[in-house]
Amino acid sequence: MTLYKRKDSPYYWVKFSPIKGELKALMQSTGTANKRQAQQYHDKLQGERWEQDKLGVKPRRTWDEAAAKFLEETSHKRTHEWDKSMLRWFYPHLGGKDLVDINRALLDQVRAVRANGMAPATANRYMAVVRTILRRACIEWEWLDRVPKVGMMKDSGGRLRSLTREEFSRLMAELPEHLADMAQFSVATGLRQANVTRLEWKQISLARQHLWVAALDHKNGRPHSVPLNEAAMQVLLRREGHHQTHVFTYEGNPIGQVNTKAWRNALQRAGILDFRWHDLRHTFATWHREAGTPTHELQRLGGWKTQSMVERYAHVAPEGLQSAAGRLDAMFLNLQ
Repeated sequence: MTLYKRKDSPYYWVKFSPIKGELKALMQSTGTANKRQAQQYHDKLQGERWEQDKLGVKPRRTWDEAAAKFLEETSHKRTHEWDKSMLRWFYPHLGGKDLVDINRALLDQVRAVRANGMAPATANRYMAVVRTILRRACIEWEWLDRVPKVGMMKDSGGRLRSLTREEFSRLMAELPEHLADMAQFSVATGLRQANVTRLEWKQISLARQHLWVAALDHKNGRPHSVPLNEAAMQVLLRREGHHQTHVFTYEGNPIGQVNTKAWRNALQRAGILDFRWHDLRHTFATWHREAGTPTHELQRLGGWKTQSMVERYAHVAPEGLQSAAGRLDAMFLNLQ
């Protein structure tokens, strides 16, 4: 019998012998206790399986199945919870739809809704998750014959806000000690907010003036080695002995949040507008370029994945190109 009731379920269930490509029988709930509806479900599934087995027709898969499989396969990712959050947003727009019905027109509509009131880069991160799932569905899982085009928003290259030395000095004077140490360390190393707040002593060698961020804890997915300059070492030596495991703490507890009232009030007292904690990383990169650090070195120091991400700061240090342009001067002199 392929349609039956189970003692542990109020619904009817179906059971089918394995077909080509399957190793065991298929058993699943119909999701209904109504026998007529269950029979309709059974007959539809039976027809689809016959087409799949005899005619080579691929089974129709839904967005929900693809999203669930993606989350299962990527549960180890550092961004797993963020991926889940993004996919929850997509559910009212893509939930229940067959993958073959998700096309460019639909994705453009969804992108327009998501981009409303949101920075282009953020909207693109949402759409990138959809693109990844559709590519896996086609290339790895063989659920689709082709991947629909996923359009992206035009991005001007991201926000670039940094502090001058004078602004930074004003801010440091207004910050409480624990936030001032974290701010100095952030500008000195270029580490992202999460890598600073979660920093543990086991990641640091004071003797070698070096710290290490594991691949799972680093945004670009690669391990990151950070040489510690004098400004960073000053902070670590001040923090040494305050806590057994974590570097940055407040009243004996590791710091989890930096966008606090104390941070915002310090910015206001220092007269600094339009500035976020992540902009300390931009300050790190800007100061390095102004000091003459070349692109390839800055990329490694800051742990950027691609050189193009570092080239956003090229305008800060035009003197390098000025020197290069001047190499032709001797040629023109020889023409005179």
